[in-house]
Amino acid sequence: MPIPEFVLRLREQVGTDPLWLPGVSAVVLDDDDRVLLGRRADNGRWAVVSGILEPGEEPAPAAAREVLEETGVEVEVVALTAVSVSDRVLYPNGDRAQYLDLCFWCRAVGGEAQVGDDESTEVGWFPLDALPKPLNPSSGPRIERTVAFVEAVRRGERPEAWFAR
Repeated sequence: MPIPEFVLRLREQVGTDPLWLPGVSAVVLDDDDRVLLGRRADNGRWAVVSGILEPGEEPAPAAAREVLEETGVEVEVVALTAVSVSDRVLYPNGDRAQYLDLCFWCRAVGGEAQVGDDESTEVGWFPLDALPKPLNPSSGPRIERTVAFVEAVRRGERPEAWFAR
């Protein structure tokens, strides 16, 4: 997977020392409540679309950009559903990082699911009760939190009350 240019510049300064990076993930649902997933090229696992924010980039538009680039699907970003911190990551080249993830519920509004770049080998829509395996460890909780948020909204609960739980 390509390393963003700004991360390469940072790595020139800090070597393999840990980087704290902001990222976004998108739990994309269609009208049939299927979730859009991509099979990652780096580890072969199915995952929600995610990516690193570019410096100065707004998170919600970044999530929509990542989905379009990786899958060809156009989305409406509906809501922020979770903020979490990843485990520390050690990459094969020795680089270390940890991510602050902003997870968004997105609704598909156009396009066709297809591999859009070299980050995925396959993309597809999956029923929530039939997710493919192997699933990336971070994707399960992101999907679960987003589905719980969507269900709360559908019950008429105020999202701010849901976040206070």
